[in-house]
Amino acid sequence: MSPRKLLIIGLLMIFSGWVGFWFGEQKLKVAFANWKPAVVINQNPVLEGKQQTVDFSHFWEVWDKVSSLYVDKAALDPQKMEDGAISGMVAALGDPYTMYLPAQQNAAAKEDLGGEFDGVGIELGFDKNNNLAVISPLDGSPAAKAGIKAGDVIAHIKDTAAGVNENTDGMSLADAVKVIRGKKGTHVELTLVREGVDKPIVVDLVRDTIVVKSVTVTFKQVNGKNIAWIKLTRFGDLTQSEWDDVVTQVLANKTNGVVLDLRNNPGGYLEGAVYIAGEFLPAGRLVVTQQYGDGSKVENNVTRNGRLLTMPVVVIVNKGSASAAEILAGALQDYRRAKVVGEQSFGKGSVQQPEDFPDGSGIHVTVAKWLRPSGNWIDKIGITPDIKVAAADDPTKDPQLDKAMSLF
Repeated sequence: MSPRKLLIIGLLMIFSGWVGFWFGEQKLKVAFANWKPAVVINQNPVLEGKQQTVDFSHFWEVWDKVSSLYVDKAALDPQKMEDGAISGMVAALGDPYTMYLPAQQNAAAKEDLGGEFDGVGIELGFDKNNNLAVISPLDGSPAAKAGIKAGDVIAHIKDTAAGVNENTDGMSLADAVKVIRGKKGTHVELTLVREGVDKPIVVDLVRDTIVVKSVTVTFKQVNGKNIAWIKLTRFGDLTQSEWDDVVTQVLANKTNGVVLDLRNNPGGYLEGAVYIAGEFLPAGRLVVTQQYGDGSKVENNVTRNGRLLTMPVVVIVNKGSASAAEILAGALQDYRRAKVVGEQSFGKGSVQQPEDFPDGSGIHVTVAKWLRPSGNWIDKIGITPDIKVAAADDPTKDPQLDKAMSLF
């Protein structure tokens, strides 16, 4: 090979090495300083064809300043910063139901709708003194097996492996759920205060996979009648099949009436509300109308032949009944198919469309209002009961259920 060719090859190798080094250096700069992209224009076709422009250079300028100046470099987590930026952008719309969910939160939301998660099996809430308390232990769960009872106050939570050792004073419900839940097989220690017991009770629980049914039924004898008390806690992935199983039990037990308990039901899939409404309303009846931003409407009607079309029914709601639960209660009330008992419901009158992204994160976007069959929009208003009954402070009493049962 001639010296000239060797020189050319050598120069190419040196140049290639330099280019590789340069690109590697730039990659590091992008990772830690985030290069400002040349294309900073975002076209928004939604606003009636008007082109909107957004210059993202300021965003990257702020990102770079924070990355270079912030004192605790170990706290600079690019993923958390990105999630925070996206969350803030979505929150700027001012709609609490349009939200960005980072991967972990998105997975947790899907678990809740799926009715299966890892934990100890406690439904949490606050007692009349605003103490974190056990509303009820779930049947067969680690909490139930350990003897935890409804009304127990959770004063302290300890999870050594997770570095948690906290009193619950001032702790939010979301934070309490986060620290008590955990992977199957791991431990969490709860310190309980129980009425009538002088000393605190310390319980060490081993987390397990908890399967929570969204539909349960209990049969009660009232004035010589057999009444089915159906608790519907969410509209999730398994709700329709669980509902069908419960209706089969209702028919097999020669039932004289149904109390449909929607208290503390936060909603879920709209399709589930339409399906269950079809158990009590004839085919073709309008259950809910979705009204979109462009003025178009989609009507959701009953498309099946229900099995409880002539069964007397009473619905119970409270301030925790929202969204799909209000759709169901509102439809049965509008057609005078059921009396509604309890407290004013939450008042969530919008429909969210979930979208998932490849990294596991997701977004829920408000795409429409929902209207009752009467045409009314209940957002921030709620369902007004036909018979108003306040909840009792004493967790051993249930005047709302008692009133519903007395109507048969």
